[in-house]
Amino acid sequence: MSNQNTFSTDVDTIVGKADAAYRAWSRASRNERASVLRNVADALDSQKEALIATAQAETNLAAARLSGEFFRTTFQLRVFADVIEEGSFLDARIDHQDPDWPMGARPDLRRTNQGVGPVIVYAASNFPFAFSVAGGDTASALAAGASVILKAHAGHPELSRQTAAVIVQALAEAGAPEGLFTLIEGREEGLQVLRDPRIKAGSFTGSIPGGRALFDVANSRDEPIPFFGELGSINPSFVTQAASGIRAVEIADGFRASFTGSSGQICTKPGVLLVPRDSQIIEELRESDFTDGQQMLNDRIHSGYTEVLNELSTHPAVTVLAQGSDPLGNAPSPTLLMTSLDSLIESRDELFKECFGPTALIGAYSNEHELVRFAEAIDGQLTATVLGEEQDSIVPELVDALREKAGRILWNQWPTGVSVTDAQQHGGPYPATTAPSTTSVGTAAIYRFQRPVAFQGFPQGLLPDELVDTPHQDLTRRVNGKLA
Repeated sequence: MSNQNTFSTDVDTIVGKADAAYRAWSRASRNERASVLRNVADALDSQKEALIATAQAETNLAAARLSGEFFRTTFQLRVFADVIEEGSFLDARIDHQDPDWPMGARPDLRRTNQGVGPVIVYAASNFPFAFSVAGGDTASALAAGASVILKAHAGHPELSRQTAAVIVQALAEAGAPEGLFTLIEGREEGLQVLRDPRIKAGSFTGSIPGGRALFDVANSRDEPIPFFGELGSINPSFVTQAASGIRAVEIADGFRASFTGSSGQICTKPGVLLVPRDSQIIEELRESDFTDGQQMLNDRIHSGYTEVLNELSTHPAVTVLAQGSDPLGNAPSPTLLMTSLDSLIESRDELFKECFGPTALIGAYSNEHELVRFAEAIDGQLTATVLGEEQDSIVPELVDALREKAGRILWNQWPTGVSVTDAQQHGGPYPATTAPSTTSVGTAAIYRFQRPVAFQGFPQGLLPDELVDTPHQDLTRRVNGKLA
């Protein structure tokens, strides 16, 4: 593999280099690719203090929050390096020639996964490390064998440039192909790259309008491409009668901490809490001390937040349950709103909407069966939370309904905090995402940036290593229908 050089500002040149880099990178050995990802993680760690300082200045996020997010960023790079070496993500399958196959003589067939090609990743605003330049989409795409063109978010431009410079240097030192990773910044440049026929997939984390616009561009091309957009979610939480009676204080405290964390600027923030009409939880939340607020990420997000908060709080079916002294200020104090579950269903379009910031809506119900009715009425969500007891008769029906609406269902836990693991699912039916069969967090995220290819009747010397009879690197494969 040749060395990585500096960025180009010409879109055609950028995409051309990314295309060439993909060919070399996707054909490199798994050990080589894993080593490169670890090199990038090490390089980022060496610049941790400087990068966090820049992130603080540009995003107003606390140092402790940024430090945890930074660790997550380098951790997931190393996790994907392990995934590459382990090899099961290739889903290698070998069917030897069989003249007695029941469907007729079977040829020698060998199937594997490979990188889909050059991809464009649109960085998020609210996670300047973990969902940005060196974030999960970049890590999983590189691990899959794709090359990455990263569209920086305007909310943290200097941090994006600094992070990209570290990645570029690390790739050069590791001998990665030129053009494997490139940063671009302009909105028009981002659209030009997405429309380029050499780009084979896109990913996005952000608002519904922005993500849907890009999704439509990806699908209107002469050659439509997969577009993995995480767009928006309210993440409703359902409290049963029994749980409310047993754990009112615990539930109120957990909900309060979850919806106000990071000033509510998290895609898994629980935005709606459904509780019994006579629940002590309501009184516990009414007494909330919301004296302190936190400065939001940027002026645009603050403006959008105050607009939605005003719409919700002035709705005739909504009252203010608890609110700090400066709910619309530069560092908005949290707000809790309240309505009935009937009103929430009847005015779903006006009330069941994402308010990206420290605000949540309480929906009071009279009958537990209303919970199922509400679950069936809502659209796609990243998460749904059930706070109940095992003996609750309503829970099986409620969970069954929520399986159709959410990518991750939680039992007596809160959705904020999305761990990077093998079993994680961060996605859901539209409008939570544009691709509900995929995840943007966890090791399964690698499958978004791959496509299968089968080789029929090839001699051993012309096959990828994972498909030869005796590969150089060990991996689990399905051979003649059995795992080997």
